[in-house]
This record gives sequence, C-alpha cells and structure tokens, in this order.
Amino acid sequence: MRPRIRRSTWPRPALVLTDTPDPACPDCRGEGGHNHDYGDYETGEYAGTEWEPCHCWDETRRWTLLHLPRTPQWPRTGPTPDPWGDEPPF
Repeated sequence: MRPRIRRSTWPRPALVLTDTPDPACPDCRGEGGHNHDYGDYETGEYAGTEWEPCHCWDETRRWTLLHLPRTPQWPRTGPTPDPWGDEPPF
C-alpha cells in the first residue's frame, strides 16, 4: 500500500487517505489499470471504453480523515459595486 492524502468533493468535501498504484508495476506502469475499447456487436464500430483496474492497486481502499466545511451557496448578486461611484479621484 502506498498511501497519500487527497481532497474529495463527493458526497461532501473531505480529506481522504487513499491507496495509489505501484509505479514499478510491469503490467500498468504506475497508471493503475488499462483502458479497453469495445465495439458494437452488430456494426463493429466503436461503442465505448471500459476501465480495468490493475492488481497492484485497490481503488476502493480509502479512509476519510477529516470532513471539510461546505462552501456557502447563497445567491450572489454579481460584481460588487464600486464604492467611489463616478467621482473623479481628486
């Protein structure tokens, strides 16, 4: 296990201790997995990409360390008005 601290935003803001892929892994070369393109069975054209995680990394291994406060969501009225107005600076 190679732990690191990350900031998570879902389901609420928090600092999370998470596992990272092994940079010396010969299978994924430290990326944590592989992308596999697949096609439609009837037409044979590209239909999407699937992610297959590598054995050197468990992406579900994470622990919440600290919940962070949420940012206020009150409505903002736009830019703040100029306190000096249209008066000249002298």
